[in-house]
Formats: sequence, structure tokens, C-alpha cells
Amino acid sequence: MNVVQQALLKLHLTPNLGRTALFKLHAYFGDFISALEANPQAWKSAGLSALLRSKVPDEADPKYKQILPQLESMGVKLISFWDDDYPQLLREIHDPPALFYLRGQLPQTDCFAIVGSRRATAPGLSMTRELAKILAQHNVCIVSGLARGIDSAAHRGALEAQGRTIAVLGCGIDRIYPPENGRLFHDILKANAIISEYPPGTPPLAGHFPGRNRIISGLSRGVLIVEAAENSGSLITGDFALEQGRELFAIPGALHNPNSQGTNRLLKEGAQLVTEVKDILQQLWPGQSSKQELKKQEAFTDQLAEPALNVYQQVNYEPLHIDDIARKCSLTPMELSAILLDLELQGGITSLPGNHYIRGRL
Repeated sequence: MNVVQQALLKLHLTPNLGRTALFKLHAYFGDFISALEANPQAWKSAGLSALLRSKVPDEADPKYKQILPQLESMGVKLISFWDDDYPQLLREIHDPPALFYLRGQLPQTDCFAIVGSRRATAPGLSMTRELAKILAQHNVCIVSGLARGIDSAAHRGALEAQGRTIAVLGCGIDRIYPPENGRLFHDILKANAIISEYPPGTPPLAGHFPGRNRIISGLSRGVLIVEAAENSGSLITGDFALEQGRELFAIPGALHNPNSQGTNRLLKEGAQLVTEVKDILQQLWPGQSSKQELKKQEAFTDQLAEPALNVYQQVNYEPLHIDDIARKCSLTPMELSAILLDLELQGGITSLPGNHYIRGRL
């Protein structure tokens, strides 16, 4: 880390010195090195207490001495509101982070957020992954929160397309949460970005996630919510999207599914309906189309001969039982099992518990 980032780290590790204080310090002193060199009286003139100045860690502070080499070993950068590489869309929201910690590389492309239930259904996961994949193929960076369920599916879809994705954490940049997403965390780091507004060591407390959600929407031109219950935290991201002037999208769901109550309400209140990726592309990137995905889909179906083509066309994003597929395609159980296995090996479908099948990969 350079001296400016080291100065920023010291300030961010200062107890009770938050976002507002950082903006005050920069406004008064012009830069953070000058703020650190100033005496307590100068801090009072900046609108902060002299006591707060006395709490700023120095080079010998044990916590600073522990965290600095840790961040340097992970390749973490501190990006402040005043840096050239601070994302422009995020800069424009009414409460932008004064700084965030960055691992990896921020993309230079438009971003789109996808969030939703941690307890998502198989159709929700499959559709999320497919939508994220197609958007990434159109050079759109997928932003989400690395949570279980829909968030993870969104990141994986972007990675599957070898596209860009940003994970925004509700904990310190040095923590992997949830722990089972360790592999996904490191897969994202290979060519993408993980960011956090919180100091290293910060645990994933519930109160941190609304702040995380405002960043997810703030980075993005639009937000898609997939499967959200009535009290879902994903709806908070939707509220931030509307507050920040972002386009809000939602996927409809079955009336009896609790995970659909939040998204269905959003649609009633004016969120834009999404049943396919062109609903997003035509609204936000009207110059683009789904031609790339259509060509890929055609290439996949072109290699399928009957009756495999008919079987593939019957399977969609809602789980379909093998008996229903057999009835629709007039195939014997043995014939159908061989075809389904081949389609799954090619990545066209996924088998689910109870002899159900769904299009795409989970």
C-alpha cells in the first residue's frame, strides 16, 4: 500500500471515525495525509473532536501493524471517493462509501445486479444462472452479494460465461461468508473483484447488510430480484435501487410459493417483468440483442438429432418429472434415460431429486 492508502487505513481503523468524518476531513484538509499531520485543534476546526484525533492509530499500534501486512499479502487496495478509479455510478448516490477495500480488479463495463432468496428453488437458481451467463456474454458485469442461493447462482453464471462479476461483502474483506462459498470466493478473485466497505476483521452482522445492499444497487444500472419473500433482505436492495434511480426488475413466481410474495408485490407496484434476458437488454442496452445467445442455443440444438431434440425442447425452467417427459415424447423408460443422461453430460439439462429435470445447469 502507498502512503495515501496507509493514511486512509489508519483513519478507518480509528474507533468512532466513520464515513461522515472522512468526508469532513477531506473537505477541510484536502487529503488524508494532511489530516493525519494536523493537530487536535485543527480537527476541531474541521468539525471533529480533539479526542477523536487522539485515537488515530500510529505506526506502532498493534492492530495497524497486524492488519497492514495482512492486506498487503492479499493484494488489497483501498479505494476512496476521491480516487479516479472510484466507480462513477456509485459516486452519484446520495450516501456513497467514503472508501472501500478492493481485492481483484474493477471492470470497465456496465454493471447489473442480481439478488434474491438464500433458500431459492431449483427453477430460480437455474434461471438466475442462465440470465447472468447471457448478460455476461453481452459484456455486462454481474454484481451480487456472495450469499447463498440466488447470489451464488448469479456469480456462477457470470463465471461460466468467462465474464465479469463483483461480489460485495457485508463483512471484512479478509472473511469468506458464508464459509461454504470459499471456492466461489477464490474463483471470483482469479479475474474479477471482491469489495467491502467494512474494516478487516468485521464479522457478518445482520446490521451490515443494508449498507452492503446500497452498494450493490449503487454500482449497477439496474437490479433484478429473483425469489424474495415478503420480508426478504433482497427487497431492501430493491428499495435502494428505486431511491437511487435505478431500473428495478423482478421475475414472477407461483402464488403459493412464499419466495414469490415479495417479487410478485414488486411487479404489482411497477417493477419491470422479466421472463427472458431480452426484457433486461431491451430496457437498459437497447442497442444489444440476444443474438449471441440465440446462436449458441441454435448451435446446441443443431447438434441434437431426434428424439433427443424433442426431449430437450420439452424440458424448461420448471422441474418436469421423467414420466411426464416420457409421455410427451412417447419414449420407453430405457430410451429416455439414455437421452437424458447424454443431455446432462452436455450441460443442456440438470437432474433433480425425485426424477425431475430442469433446463440448464444449477
